[in-house]
Amino acid sequence: MEHGHDHPHRHQAWGEASPGPLNRIVARVRALVGGSAGLQRKALRELPLAMRRGDLAERYLAAERDEDHRRAGAAAVAAMERAIAGEEWWPADVWAHRGLWHFEQAGLTLQATRQARRIGDLRAAAGDPASARRYYAEAIDEARDIGAEHEQGLAALGLGRALLDLGDVGAGRRLAGAAETLLVRAGAPLGEVDAAHRLRGSEVVVGEHAKEIE
Repeated sequence: MEHGHDHPHRHQAWGEASPGPLNRIVARVRALVGGSAGLQRKALRELPLAMRRGDLAERYLAAERDEDHRRAGAAAVAAMERAIAGEEWWPADVWAHRGLWHFEQAGLTLQATRQARRIGDLRAAAGDPASARRYYAEAIDEARDIGAEHEQGLAALGLGRALLDLGDVGAGRRLAGAAETLLVRAGAPLGEVDAAHRLRGSEVVVGEHAKEIE
């Protein structure tokens, strides 16, 4: 279940000299996971029968029948959030991708960008930081293209966490630094800025001892 777009002309990352450290890391992530995240599917499969029950499913199916992509996307996101709260990762992933597809169909670029980033969050929370990387990379690219610094910062923060989880400490720290800069510039909530700052100074295990990265 993958999504994405081709961008023949990428914008330079905010405040960075081209290609910039953020661009280089994202390019490296793309090389590791086989290029672009894939993307945009022409049609959706039918919603699995097991997921057709409940108020949110009914709301979603009604909007889908009406081809109201904005409303269908919102219902899918609500169902995704409920599934995440219950740690039901497979249904959450299905709903997340449906939300992304509907936002893309509706031309809601910011919402689609945010949804790509949240799929990265979902995959990481489910214990799969390797697959989370491509969604974060896609969200970084999309957010940069539309000038959404807050979303770009959050996606960079997520990618930094994923890379640290995968043992790539240097790249993870650089992403955290880029995320902190973007989030400060976007006027993000203090908690988000602090999360990036803490990630940039995370501890790593060296042998049997924890060592703070300076």
